[in-house]
Amino acid sequence: MDIQKVFKNNEKWIGEKLALDSNYFKNLSKGQNPEILYIGCSDSRVTAEELMGVQPGEVFVHRNIANMVISIDMNVMSVLNYAVNHLKVNHVVVCGHYFCGGVKAAMKAEDLGILNPWLRNIRDVYRLHKKELNAIPDENDRYNRLVELNVQEQCVNLLKTADVQKAYKERNLQVHGWVFDIHSGKLIDLNINLEEVLKGIMEIYDLG
Repeated sequence: MDIQKVFKNNEKWIGEKLALDSNYFKNLSKGQNPEILYIGCSDSRVTAEELMGVQPGEVFVHRNIANMVISIDMNVMSVLNYAVNHLKVNHVVVCGHYFCGGVKAAMKAEDLGILNPWLRNIRDVYRLHKKELNAIPDENDRYNRLVELNVQEQCVNLLKTADVQKAYKERNLQVHGWVFDIHSGKLIDLNINLEEVLKGIMEIYDLG
């Protein structure tokens, strides 16, 4: 790819936006008021705004390998804090995708160097659901089921945080688990009953 093409594309994009609305960038610079925090995978095939059909300013986005919510990752925790407490988003979405390279790497019994600590969190999800996953005979089906279970566990990790618990009590903040199917382009809501999950973990993770 010719990197200079990026700047040509940018000029074209500016022209298209201004042709529709001469004040587009003037209005965009006034600030943001997103309703959604989207936590997704860094995979280059999964672009948050495009797959949701939203415009700049409508979604606050954080992406990392395999859409993880790890309590000691200051990056995701800072994004969560800012989105929930300052932007006042009403929805937090964890969106995984089928055939995720991070999840696939975590399923392999091999030393992946600096990736090991990160992937161990996905391997922990596998350990929690080992009985269900090992009962799935097809490797791809097992792989994609782990993608779904990983999304679910990251939603649980969100519910363990003080920021989410506080916003849930104050304004009924909603947490959602989605998966993007790369083969069809379909966005799938896993319909995780997070209210029940919350009841089940609050004895241990209630932060007041």
